[in-house]
Amino acid sequence: MTSTRPGTDPLAALRTTADPPYDVYLTGTVFLDIIFTGLDSAPVRGTESWARGMGSSPGGIANMATALARLGLRTSLAAAFGDDHYGEYCWDALEHGEGIDLSYARTVPGWHSPVTVSMAYEGERTMVSHGHEPPPVEPAPDCPPHARAAVASLVPGAEEPWVATAARSGTQIFADVGWDETGRWDLAALPGLRHCEAFLPNAEEAMRYTRTSCPRAAAHALTEHVPVAVVTLGAEGAYAVDGRTGETASVPAIEVEALDPTGAGDVFVAGFVTATLADWPLADRLAFAGLTAALSVQEFGGSLSAPGWSEIAVWWKEVRSNEHQNRCALDRYDFLAPLLPDTSRAWPLRRAVPTIGFGRSA
Repeated sequence: MTSTRPGTDPLAALRTTADPPYDVYLTGTVFLDIIFTGLDSAPVRGTESWARGMGSSPGGIANMATALARLGLRTSLAAAFGDDHYGEYCWDALEHGEGIDLSYARTVPGWHSPVTVSMAYEGERTMVSHGHEPPPVEPAPDCPPHARAAVASLVPGAEEPWVATAARSGTQIFADVGWDETGRWDLAALPGLRHCEAFLPNAEEAMRYTRTSCPRAAAHALTEHVPVAVVTLGAEGAYAVDGRTGETASVPAIEVEALDPTGAGDVFVAGFVTATLADWPLADRLAFAGLTAALSVQEFGGSLSAPGWSEIAVWWKEVRSNEHQNRCALDRYDFLAPLLPDTSRAWPLRRAVPTIGFGRSA
């Protein structure tokens, strides 16, 4: 099994020799993301725009896998990779760059990697993607592997058999959901939800699925279907309900200058999964997820922007440098202090490469 990058292990106090080999398992499609930055405005039809910067990184499900790995979780990703240079680059970046286990991933001969081009400007982004469905790939004999947790993206009308299999083995399932293109917004069309520990939709999705007019009411309604409901509220933060205990938590968003929201939802889920596996209180879990998402939108790209413990430590150092002004943040996030690395030795992650194909120096 590939080891994770050196750094903080949020589960260190909980680990035993009887642990499963992975903390988190996930599966999905990996894209090659090419991110153009430094655009002053949206591209205009009939003109040529030049970006002042660009970066390349694995995207799609790799955004979530990278976010989890950078937070110190032993992460296993099952995905198809093209046998082109893009696929080789994504595999290398995930396995060797991020320490993600790819034992359950497969290279598909003759299939080219899906590609997304993202253009970030004015705090938003526009994306163009291209790809083909991969041919069927036989799963590994013991897939899904035993893990503490798994992350699933629920699709209306589709049932992923691996979700039920993983849940039966004791894996905690965390799920998000995309926009329902059918317009039915029927929770019965999400059969995987009954296997989940937590469901993390955004406010609009939660209200549509529960036929409510208030995100908080929607969160409470969702606990009739899943033990823990977490509803993200955008600039207002997030709200969570534990249906088993009746506990609720509400955490405001951290005010930051947003450069690119790409991948922020994935980072939020990764933060919540990490904090849940670390057995933190519900409010701390919600606060940590919000913090990691806030740090991610200050950088460009999806997996490029996922913060690690070094970035969190640098943020904490800045907060402490003005204790009077940041009193609320100091009180809210003080629980993280014992986990943070020494910022005199910890450096932020190298987030991007400008292009693909440079030769490696000896």
